[in-house]
Amino acid sequence: MEDPTVTTTAQEAPAGNWNRDQLRQAALVKISKFEALANKGLIMIAGFLAISIAALRDFDFLPSVPLSVLAFLGPPPSANMISAALVFYCFSAIILILAKMMSGSNKYGGLAHLGYLSGFYLFYHFAAAMERNFWAVFAAGMTILALEEYHLWIYCAEEIRKERETLAELGGGNGKAPNFKR
Repeated sequence: MEDPTVTTTAQEAPAGNWNRDQLRQAALVKISKFEALANKGLIMIAGFLAISIAALRDFDFLPSVPLSVLAFLGPPPSANMISAALVFYCFSAIILILAKMMSGSNKYGGLAHLGYLSGFYLFYHFAAAMERNFWAVFAAGMTILALEEYHLWIYCAEEIRKERETLAELGGGNGKAPNFKR
């Protein structure tokens, strides 16, 4: 009886080399994905800057909300109440981001932060307090989004380093150009 683990044909013999090349390609694809992911936070920062420019102009390019909708929504919260919520949100977001950094999590919450910060701009707009509070939201937003981007960048840099180590073990060099010569 023949051992089924032993290769018996010439076509099956290079399978080990093919698997190694496949692993190299997979590592290169992962490196490319992590490099692209590392820039995701910059897109959110750019989006926040665009929303901030609109808020600085007090959303003058948008149509005004009909009075019937404003009456249905009721009076806006006071500027002090919105500011207290902004401070609470800012500290909570920073603590959560730092916790993600410490745990090595790959979760990215930039889009949620962009939504919350846009909400604060809208609340100040409807409370007619944008002029006095614009810079508070802007500073909080840039701090939160920059910290989130830093977290994502650190995570991606570590994952890229691991993949480059894998490539080096497979004989793929530094991760930039694999050596496919046999």
